[in-house]
Amino acid sequence: MQHAVGYTSGGQFYGAKARLNVWPARVASPAEFSVSQIWLISGSFGNVDLNTIEAGWQVSPELYGDSKPRFFTYWTNDAYQETGCYNLHCSGFVQTNARIAIGAAISPVSSTAGRQFDITLLIWKDPKQGHWWLQLGSGALVGYWPSFLFSRLGASADTAQFGGEVVNTRPSGSHTPTQMGSGRFPGEGYGRAAYFRNVQVVDWDNNLIPAAGLRLLADHPSCYDIAGGQGGDWGNYFYYGGPGRSSRCP
Repeated sequence: MQHAVGYTSGGQFYGAKARLNVWPARVASPAEFSVSQIWLISGSFGNVDLNTIEAGWQVSPELYGDSKPRFFTYWTNDAYQETGCYNLHCSGFVQTNARIAIGAAISPVSSTAGRQFDITLLIWKDPKQGHWWLQLGSGALVGYWPSFLFSRLGASADTAQFGGEVVNTRPSGSHTPTQMGSGRFPGEGYGRAAYFRNVQVVDWDNNLIPAAGLRLLADHPSCYDIAGGQGGDWGNYFYYGGPGRSSRCP
């Protein structure tokens, strides 16, 4: 797995929200995928008690049989060992809205130097029932992850993370050409690079606040990178992604 993400940790987070543009990321082999998503995380890999809630868009030929970017949800309560699944592939996420198809292809999508199309995702914890709800766009509730699924996410998340992830199987011994985001580096900016904008978290009082002190991390910046800023209508934002294999990323 390779990441280019912005994250904030060490607090108590009761949700997260962002606008992210959607791209037809090229995935090189069926064993690989490219995702752009929000994570809410608690626990640790070391103790195998990592709890995550995840939602965003993904290109996964193995999962869907095509290369279209698709709206997805995910969860695990044991660091991806035994529990959890995408979408409705196991019991867990409870869909409450029949008008939104989880796993559906997203259309239209952004194009290089053309129109940009983004989706707004909000995940938040209902203070009364304790469930984690997912909202797509300005009003449509998609469904919820019941609180009983989780041990560590029972009370709150300790990390909110945003950005991209790619599986690199190193086909033929070199780095995969699977794209993250638009397949272009952050320095290319609006209309060419993928972005997350208006990156926010939900505080203890159920208020949306800017994700202050967002830390940016690219574990292979010559393959997939990230660069952020803040201000104006975009609030806290970053561009992220890249092409994978290149002369910079052998």
